[in-house]
Amino acid sequence: MSKIQISCVGFLIAAILVSPCRPVAAANQKSVVIDTGKTGEPISKYIYGQFIEHLGRCIYGGIWAEMLEDRKYYYPIKDEFNPWDTATDPFWNAGPYKFLNASPWQVIGPAGTVTMSKTNPFVGEHTPVINVPGDGTAAGIRQNGLAVVKGKNYTGRIILAGDNGTLPITVQLVLDNGEVLVQQINNLSSEFQVYPLEFKVPSSCDSVKLEIISKGKGKFEIGTLSLMPADNIKGWRPDVIVLLKELDSPVYRWPGGNFVSGYNWRDGIGQRDRRPPRKNPAWKGVEHNDVGIHEYMELMELINSEPFVSVNTGLGTVEEVAEEVQYINGEASTPMGKLRAQNGHTQPYGVKWWAVGNEMYGNWQLGHMPLEEYVKKHNRVAEAMWKVDKSIKLIAVGEAGQWSETMMKICSDYMNLISEHIYCKEKTNVIEHTRQLSDEIIRKASAHRKYRQAMPGLAAKDIRIAMDEWNFWYGNYVYGELGVQYHHKDALGVAIGLHEYFRNSDLYFMANYAQTVNVIGCIKTSRTAASFETTGLALKLYRKLYGTVPVSVTGNIAPVDVTAAWTGDKKALTIGVVNPTVQECEIAMNLKGAQLAGTGELGLIAHSDPMAYNEPGKEPQVVIEEKAVAGISNMLKVPPLSVSLYKLAVK
Repeated sequence: MSKIQISCVGFLIAAILVSPCRPVAAANQKSVVIDTGKTGEPISKYIYGQFIEHLGRCIYGGIWAEMLEDRKYYYPIKDEFNPWDTATDPFWNAGPYKFLNASPWQVIGPAGTVTMSKTNPFVGEHTPVINVPGDGTAAGIRQNGLAVVKGKNYTGRIILAGDNGTLPITVQLVLDNGEVLVQQINNLSSEFQVYPLEFKVPSSCDSVKLEIISKGKGKFEIGTLSLMPADNIKGWRPDVIVLLKELDSPVYRWPGGNFVSGYNWRDGIGQRDRRPPRKNPAWKGVEHNDVGIHEYMELMELINSEPFVSVNTGLGTVEEVAEEVQYINGEASTPMGKLRAQNGHTQPYGVKWWAVGNEMYGNWQLGHMPLEEYVKKHNRVAEAMWKVDKSIKLIAVGEAGQWSETMMKICSDYMNLISEHIYCKEKTNVIEHTRQLSDEIIRKASAHRKYRQAMPGLAAKDIRIAMDEWNFWYGNYVYGELGVQYHHKDALGVAIGLHEYFRNSDLYFMANYAQTVNVIGCIKTSRTAASFETTGLALKLYRKLYGTVPVSVTGNIAPVDVTAAWTGDKKALTIGVVNPTVQECEIAMNLKGAQLAGTGELGLIAHSDPMAYNEPGKEPQVVIEEKAVAGISNMLKVPPLSVSLYKLAVK
């Protein structure tokens, strides 16, 4: 994830993109030639990849089901209660957005009731100690602003210790209407013990308080606590899991992004409640370390996707990276494999895809160094990784221009793929806006084709591009840090971007839409609901219906964009049409090498307003309409402002 602007410069498309469509009469019908006998290299399934980073509400407050903020007390609890701050992103002209900048736990009781002890803390640097005066006054802490749904169960645990075996503790949810759901805990031990929590909620509320209090006499310590909806799936939100399965992405890059350049992977292993909280090294807020290697691998298993792990070549050392590879892929007989087995997973994970660093060309990156130094570090890291597991595939840091060119000259024997990143801001003209991603995809491809031509032997190595971050990035952060809201015009732009990957299937092997949830994501969540953004609909539609063997499409119908591909079994021809104009178009197809059977299916994303958007918990404005079609021979009628994806049977 980059904080730098990547300029989106217009490029001409030679094949089919020239003049706008107007309402069609027979005399001015536009046409394309689809030659099914002229095929390109098969489209890699990894073009539909995704990227999740420890940033904003992507994982915590997004995919992960934990309801509590700062459950391990990174921030000291103070009598002064002012947990939230606001920030803006002046480079991207976005904001303000809210972020946690102090403890979200409010003191219940007189000033001085809560202190932070650094003596043998349960986790992190300190543990809160509650001093109960014994005069009948309640003392403790609370967290405000939780949201619950009627009829749902909420479960968790609290870890407590106390110096008085009879000191009673009450853990309670205070609902919006004042109703209190109480759980009583008695007979504390001087040693930390785990006490289960369970609440069944009688009504939906969005301003619930969780309180931990006592009216006894003495003191008690709170090691940590957790609260999740009981229907969580191994800690993940089930509503988000449903959408991830529908998205059907074959690969997820993790954990960053800028985050990885300051991340120590060891912080995310071992007993979850004992993992130390940290300040997010690259972004705002706290990294709870509740989600680490094991949780990420479980998520990949749940949604039937492949892991793609990025390693720290910023502040990280060669040795740390090699140990991470061994921890993940090593046999249980190796030192790190043994540690993994002790942490609950005896068999190697067998991760194939590895990103060697992230955006190390940028001065915003932790551990940034001059190019002439970084190429040496890359080669040392790659060599150490392959020494641990020679079967893994390494994706090097690229940035078209001097950086990528130098990486190709010096590091081409130490990589399998090279990454590039694309981020585009908003343009007010819808047609110009929708072309930006495609133009950048062309620019990057053109640069790499020149490298292949200029460097002896490079073409034979066939080092392809992993566009492991790409998206629009503009607008206010509605969903927390970097949580922009997408519009119908962005779905059109993402679909055209996919078309460009298809046209360059010989060069693009992987693309990872950034980022999946909330943070410039194709899925957005509230505290109790989740839904697809418009961009997610385009990604889902193409992944489901589009073919895998691209065929030649020529014609002169710009700004409408058309691509076509055979399905793998050649029983159907898929045709994608994006119409970014406000006028209906009628496209005549001159089909060569195949004859349509006249039946098929259509997936349609259309809306009259290019600024239409979806929100979690509300009826979506933009949807995929799927329907059977019949009688199609050589004419397609395309609605304005639409993505039309046809899957047509052939004779």
